[in-house]
Amino acid sequence: MSIETRPAGRTAARLSTLGIGAGTLGGNFSPPITSAEGSGIIADALDAGISYVDTAPFYGYGKSERAVGDALRARSGWTLSTKVGRLLKPRTTPKDPNDGWYEPLPFQPVYDYSYDGVMRSFEDSLQRLGLDHIDLLYMHDIGAVTHGEAAHAELFKTAMDGGYKALDRLRSSGAVKSIGLGVNEWQVVAAAMQHGQWDNVLLAGRYTLLEQEPLHTLFPLCEKAGTTIVVGGPFNSGILVGRDTWNYARAPQAVLDRVQAIARVCDAHNVALPAAALRFPLGSAVVSSVIPGPRSRAELAQILAWWRAEIPAALWSDLKTERLIDEASPVPA
Repeated sequence: MSIETRPAGRTAARLSTLGIGAGTLGGNFSPPITSAEGSGIIADALDAGISYVDTAPFYGYGKSERAVGDALRARSGWTLSTKVGRLLKPRTTPKDPNDGWYEPLPFQPVYDYSYDGVMRSFEDSLQRLGLDHIDLLYMHDIGAVTHGEAAHAELFKTAMDGGYKALDRLRSSGAVKSIGLGVNEWQVVAAAMQHGQWDNVLLAGRYTLLEQEPLHTLFPLCEKAGTTIVVGGPFNSGILVGRDTWNYARAPQAVLDRVQAIARVCDAHNVALPAAALRFPLGSAVVSSVIPGPRSRAELAQILAWWRAEIPAALWSDLKTERLIDEASPVPA
């Protein structure tokens, strides 16, 4: 199976338009994925033509990076991204019972967006991955929603004054091909674009079949700057694949009603809702890849089946007529 690739900004890095988000390999649901299953997911993805894999130190406190590195080490032809902004320290206090990671490695994350912190994070990731290179490096989880307004102001200044300079040096030296942000908030991307040249941004859950606000806000800035977008969470943390979660919490009724309305249009065209959700973001030339996070090899097989599904043009036009997607949304050919 051949999967199209698109460039990451104006760099030499190319991303398969369907990628893999490896947060699930860190254990963000119970029971966590076994090592064998995690390796199988990555192997099956590569065999199917998916060449882009994304991970982060935060996912399972190093667990995802270790699993991804083990799976990629003997393979070739892959493109890998990971993230900076958190350093992992040996755990000295009991794990919080509300911690979302199941059976993580015995570390605790400490935010550090400084120049030295970013450089240290990059070197630590190479060690955990057991790989000789990382293609794309994202600054992870900056934003007022993540940190609160007061804390964000200081962290953002550190990130732009120090962290960006470290990323830029890694890019200019050839240590990485592409730099960017990995966030859930489009607003912080727009703010960061005033402080440097970002090649590619991983934006989770904000440009999907359910939400298109960045189309009129962030995307014009990206087009002007030559920055591309990787869409993380194309299923909006589960609501577009039959679960009741949206933004990592139970979906409110208004969101459930909108999803049901979209599903009715999909059903009328004999198209599975998740198939439409996977394809929709790639209608925009700004989008370089969509990266769902399969929780098993069986889920990956289902994602690939949705990816191969034929989607008639009339589906998109009907969604626009019903005002269920933005009328200005570019749609897949």
